[in-house]
Amino acid sequence: MEFSEPYLTYEEYRALGGTLDLTPFNLLEFEARRRIDIRTQNRLKGIDSNDIPPEVKICEFKMIDSMSSYDETLSNVASNGNVASENTDGYSVSYITSDKVSDVISSKNKELNTIMYECLVGVIVNGEHIMYAGVR
Repeated sequence: MEFSEPYLTYEEYRALGGTLDLTPFNLLEFEARRRIDIRTQNRLKGIDSNDIPPEVKICEFKMIDSMSSYDETLSNVASNGNVASENTDGYSVSYITSDKVSDVISSKNKELNTIMYECLVGVIVNGEHIMYAGVR
């Protein structure tokens, strides 16, 4: 599968210290780019990758890192059969409930929104603030 028009290339990701392999990077880059496009109302679509501001590249790097750790957490939960903790003294097992999973998802969405806000507020592309959502 070909991923076109990334805001952050794999080479740039690796230069910033990224450790993911190419395929997981491509999937997470696509998801991060999609979230940025939604938040910026597609103001970055169609811009040459050389003209993408460094703030956007850093934002995507941070988002990919955050999403990667989130994916690892969900994989661990799935492989443990939703076991949150286990005590062998009196043998007890506590499980992760759907409320806890919902809290983790909500927390991750807030974290990604915070990353976008901190990195992208004030960034101007083509004479327009990319996070602007008001009325002219």
